[in-house]
Amino acid sequence: MSGETPADDRERLRPDRGLRRTAELVGIGITGVVAVGMLGFLLLYWAQDLPVASDLYAAFRSLGRAMDAAFGTNVFRHPIMWQSMAVGVLVGVVAPLVGSFLVHREMALIGETLAHTAFAGVAVGILLTSSTGWNGSLLLVALAVGILGALAVQWLTERTDAYGDVPIAIMLSGSFAVGTLIISYGDGLTGVNVEGFLFGNLAVVTPEGARLMGALSLIVVAGVAMTYKQLLFITFDEQAARVAQLNVTGYNTLLVVLTAVVVVGAMQVLGVILVAAMLVVPVAAASQVARSFRETMYLGVIFGQLSVLGGFAVSIGFGLPSGGSIVVTAIAVYLASVVGSGSAATAISTHG
Repeated sequence: MSGETPADDRERLRPDRGLRRTAELVGIGITGVVAVGMLGFLLLYWAQDLPVASDLYAAFRSLGRAMDAAFGTNVFRHPIMWQSMAVGVLVGVVAPLVGSFLVHREMALIGETLAHTAFAGVAVGILLTSSTGWNGSLLLVALAVGILGALAVQWLTERTDAYGDVPIAIMLSGSFAVGTLIISYGDGLTGVNVEGFLFGNLAVVTPEGARLMGALSLIVVAGVAMTYKQLLFITFDEQAARVAQLNVTGYNTLLVVLTAVVVVGAMQVLGVILVAAMLVVPVAAASQVARSFRETMYLGVIFGQLSVLGGFAVSIGFGLPSGGSIVVTAIAVYLASVVGSGSAATAISTHG
């Protein structure tokens, strides 16, 4: 016998755990800096005519030209590309953040459902534009319809005796059917590129849409941060949360509304058909190597950023749709995590 005890094993593994934690925190720190930088750009782009902001914006443009010169590209000097990348970076943060709860609650399908609901919202906005001459943001209409759809899904789930995924499936097919009918009805009445919303397109991202994504991202991060313990409780033991008299219905509703918010923002670069992947795939990749739920969230955000930035590189380099490029990159990260894990996934701890 070797004479080693469980305490000896823990002592031997402690340096490895400390190294993992350090690497995760460094990754999260870099992601945070990049996300804050993107938010700063969106703010400068909006306020570029103000005295101080104009100088900072000019410096940012100079940085973009220098990056183009260094990399031999013609991308970073254009503000429209920066605003598209800003939306992508923010999606890479908030989608895995919310998706961590959805995946562990086996609610991955809810993201697809709300994406189809948001598409119905885009269709409603197009109909309003074509019939009344209204010139508002399609994303605001999609956001309103998406939130209403999230509330409807939660209401049906709470008040029907059907299996949990039945109301979700009904809403998924029903909302997409409504969207296609409205689009067909108003076909030819407006020049809106519907395919861009379906498959993702960097040209779909407008300054208003980018600023909306920035505001929504702050709301999502703040919402998760303030309710993290409650969401964690209902994720792993909803019955115990009810016994503890926690407002489970309220927190479930909050989670699906946050999901709707993320979906509407992300559909600009990912498209309706692929948007749910960013809620699921980075979290699935993180789950292969993470040892706790918190670590899953950290790694999910890091993997989400790698997927977005790698997908943008593929999209720009080969002239391919951004949505498909990002999702394929995310799947590559997932496969790499499966290979790199070296063993079957272990049970996720709620601590650490």
